[in-house]
Amino acid sequence: MIEKLNIDKTSAWPFIEARKILKERKQFIEKKGKIILQTGYGPSGLPHIGTFGEVARTTMVVNALNHLTDFPKEIITFSDDMDGLRKVPDNVPKKEILNKNLHKPLTSIPDPFEKFDSFGKHNNEMLKKFLNDFNFSYTFKSSTELYKSGFFNSSLKIVLDNYQSIMETILPTLGKERQKTYCPFLPICPETGIVLEIPVIEINKKKSTIIFDNNGKKLETSVLDGKCKLQWKVDWAMRWYALDVDFEMYGKDLIESAILSKKIIKLLGKNDPSGFAYELFLDEKGEKISKSKGNGITIENWLNYASPESLSLFMYQNPKRAKKLYKEIVPKAVDEYLDFIEKGKSQNELQLLMNPAWHVHNGKIPKEKTIMPFSMLLNLVETSNANTKELLWKFVKKYKKNIIDNEYPIFDNLINYAIRYFNDVIKQKKSYKKPNHEEKKALEALVESLESCNDNMQPEDIQTKIYSVGKENGYKENLRDWFKLIYEVVFGDENGPRMGFFISFFGVNETKQLIKEKIK
Repeated sequence: MIEKLNIDKTSAWPFIEARKILKERKQFIEKKGKIILQTGYGPSGLPHIGTFGEVARTTMVVNALNHLTDFPKEIITFSDDMDGLRKVPDNVPKKEILNKNLHKPLTSIPDPFEKFDSFGKHNNEMLKKFLNDFNFSYTFKSSTELYKSGFFNSSLKIVLDNYQSIMETILPTLGKERQKTYCPFLPICPETGIVLEIPVIEINKKKSTIIFDNNGKKLETSVLDGKCKLQWKVDWAMRWYALDVDFEMYGKDLIESAILSKKIIKLLGKNDPSGFAYELFLDEKGEKISKSKGNGITIENWLNYASPESLSLFMYQNPKRAKKLYKEIVPKAVDEYLDFIEKGKSQNELQLLMNPAWHVHNGKIPKEKTIMPFSMLLNLVETSNANTKELLWKFVKKYKKNIIDNEYPIFDNLINYAIRYFNDVIKQKKSYKKPNHEEKKALEALVESLESCNDNMQPEDIQTKIYSVGKENGYKENLRDWFKLIYEVVFGDENGPRMGFFISFFGVNETKQLIKEKIK
């Protein structure tokens, strides 16, 4: 365990949240001898990267708690799979199956993928699979199972007992038309199986039944055993109550819902859990990532191009800032991950607690040295024409003869990621600049200057020569434009690697030949 003094000083957000939980929920945690954290998921569409983010961040809070208290911790991943399907997602096959079953509970709708008993079950299994792939420790709970098994019955009776107070809390937040039909309980129609939103005629607390007005026809049903489900905000509060939740994080778009749910759980007789509102994930157009649209980068995409740890690090950073999630951000995220690993080698304990890699690896940052940034590795994939891991390793070892590949597992994985990312993403968008007469002269001067270099020179010495060529060929006032020219002509991009380091690795003669080919 890290020294308590340093933990008290750190401002890393998982420790801030962990301390807040222990302070706000102290007496409740001590009474039950356990800390319960919840993440919620609505399986009306395939699990998306935002769902992963919520579980990853909650896991980071658990890791921080492990350094502060010996109380057992449990993450409950709750699926709201009894919710009625409101619209058909864009990213599923056989949409007609879902169209025929709109407004039915997700676990009552056939699986359009034809793999599981229901659409809800399919999406739950997809969720569990990708959480298991990341080795998260969690307990999965299904809304359908807890309603139908009677687990929620005692809590539902308390909701019914507080019916009037709940109505007085919710109704002022609704429009006039919605107020006329609102009821915290949603009956499941015994004839159609649809989740109904209909007004109440009468409630019977003693029998735990409600009589609804179903288009002029009376519908009497029990609120127990899955005959009804609760409206979202009341359901959230009831779930906190029944599962005795101490902490839950949620997207910024749910802040208003959380405020109402906190009022409702107090009406039920318990204090609200400690909360954390995070900003939303956006696609490249700045639109909210949606499981029904399937926009933004998917979990599968990210893991095809980069490590799980780089994704976890992306989730750790700035959770209260909106973040764009699309394929082009992957290299930057990977390089930041490598950079934080490198920094960890020389940091003291307090600095380590602020290092995102410490939280990604639960205090055990890898010791592997960084051979090169991922962005440079992508350039190397292009310039070496290597399309297999073996070829690229062979190329790397040509210039780094002391490297033993099995001592570099992170870099070994990076090679495969780089080849896939270059071929799938970068190669499709490459646009090489054709230099004009003056630009061509400057690049020819660079080739000539490299004649006096060799592969034994230090990268910084080569970099100095490149600076000098730029200054002597019209770029004295703006060396950034000089390097931009090199990158656009040689790599087909405005940005590129530190050239001194790249040349020392790629080889002086190879670089001269590369530039000559590009300026022809």
